[in-house]
Amino acid sequence: MPDTPISAIICTHNRDNYLGTAIDSLLAQDFADGFEVIVVDNGSSDRTSSVVEQRANHPHLKYVFEPVVGLSVARNTGAQVASGEILAYLDDDAVASQGWLQVLYNAYKNNPKLAIAGGKVSLLWSEGMQAPRWLSQGLAANLGAYDLGDNTVYLDKPGLTPRGLNYSIRRSFLEEIGGFDPHLGRIGKNLLSNEELQMTELALQRGWQVMYLPQAHVFHNVAPERLKRSWFLNRGWWQGISECYREQLAGTAGLGQLQRGSERFSRGLYKAIKYFADPAERFDKLVYAYGQIGYLNAAIAGLLSKRVNSQ
Repeated sequence: MPDTPISAIICTHNRDNYLGTAIDSLLAQDFADGFEVIVVDNGSSDRTSSVVEQRANHPHLKYVFEPVVGLSVARNTGAQVASGEILAYLDDDAVASQGWLQVLYNAYKNNPKLAIAGGKVSLLWSEGMQAPRWLSQGLAANLGAYDLGDNTVYLDKPGLTPRGLNYSIRRSFLEEIGGFDPHLGRIGKNLLSNEELQMTELALQRGWQVMYLPQAHVFHNVAPERLKRSWFLNRGWWQGISECYREQLAGTAGLGQLQRGSERFSRGLYKAIKYFADPAERFDKLVYAYGQIGYLNAAIAGLLSKRVNSQ
């Protein structure tokens, strides 16, 4: 039996400027049944350990160093150290609302078939910052924004899966599928993703449920460097690569990827021209098209590697 009802886990890599606020938002949780906070230092070279040390006298707080860089690796390490049956992951640059853990725990307690749950994410802008004219609602999701409304929703489409920065998972389900796949998820500055989408696919395939909980509200800091067009293009590129990798892991890769990627690339360019007068929609479609180049690049590399290995 778990020692604690729920474990809150922060996986962090060189984000000491935001980390303290994230930890404090967890230590201040309004949760009656006891909980723990685990900080997984994923190979940081900044002041991460000092930030945690400043709060070391708090009885709920634990620290573990994981030298192998990779978000999925760090998440698995956090799960191994945690003693809770419910694992709640908060990003190192996010701030949890005071009742975050209680809302998540209640959902799992009342539904034994619930495998994954996450909540609403609102963006936090630094002083003097605001959303640029070219930022569409779709691209704001790349910054973490996530809002499916004010009612609880059972999710049946993997594309609607909760954001990883406000994410929880049942330990028994995580163990059933063998943990987070280290081939997906951010690794250093490589913006690999789709690990949450893959988790939702696996959960639904196995008869589990996935839920959006609007009251499990988290706020996500928008770093100034992410308000550059180059960041979004790079994010789109890695999104394309991530989608290709996910298909490879699912066994659906092959020559069909070249057709799918080419059609999506053409569709993105067409829509960028169609919405030329709208700076937000135009850039949104350009990022989408650019992401398909990343997808095609990874697909071609995969086909060539498969051919070499078969010789």
